[in-house]
Amino acid sequence: MKKLIAFDLDGTLAPSKSHFDDRMVNLFDRLLEKYEVCVISGAKYELFQRQFLTQITKEPHNLSRLHLMPTSGTRYYRFKDDNWQLQYAEDFSPEQKKKIINALEEGLKESGYQVDKTYGETIEDRDSQITLSILGQDIVAELGDEGVRIKEEWDPDGTKKLKIRDLVAPKIPEFNVRAAGATSIDITLPGVDKAYGMQKLLEATGYSKEDILFMGDKIIPGGNDYAVEEFGIDCIAVNGWRDTAYAIEGIVSIS
Repeated sequence: MKKLIAFDLDGTLAPSKSHFDDRMVNLFDRLLEKYEVCVISGAKYELFQRQFLTQITKEPHNLSRLHLMPTSGTRYYRFKDDNWQLQYAEDFSPEQKKKIINALEEGLKESGYQVDKTYGETIEDRDSQITLSILGQDIVAELGDEGVRIKEEWDPDGTKKLKIRDLVAPKIPEFNVRAAGATSIDITLPGVDKAYGMQKLLEATGYSKEDILFMGDKIIPGGNDYAVEEFGIDCIAVNGWRDTAYAIEGIVSIS
């Protein structure tokens, strides 16, 4: 029997950078009553707060079951003493950040995929991860569902992201350059992906791989959730939050 259910965030629990649907809020709370739960994403902690932490249960006992792993597990938060507390952070040095940002700027320019209108920062320093969002970090916050649509239509087959990645990676070979969300490129230290985050979770909880079930929308070769399956954790591939909701309904109904 599984002891912990882990999830990707965008595309799995909610549309990109969007709030949980009310149905998902209810199911997520019900799941926390019975299981430990982990959310792992390339997003920063502040986005976790905006997307779902303000919506879900405020019950401390249930929140204590929740593991938050922003920036692919290079940061880890637990709910203790009525507050979310950072357990560790593996941050870049100022010199590393400068080199990464320069490489992203050059690679995007060389790709020819710069857009005339962006929303918020296009390069965001997340301390332990630096992310290029070609359309801007705030497109969904500013445009809502229209922002989600624009993101999904910008690069439906992923070829634009891969071209940018392939231009950036040779400039900073000492870092991991990964095509991530719908319109984003993530830069981390070598070896950092969601499998890395899952290994950190195992170390923190004492669980084994067999104790965990993971759900993600990109469990395909080249997808940013695929590393979890390669790591040896049982996975359920979903295509949007409604698939995830259906899976959660099954889990809570039989446990």
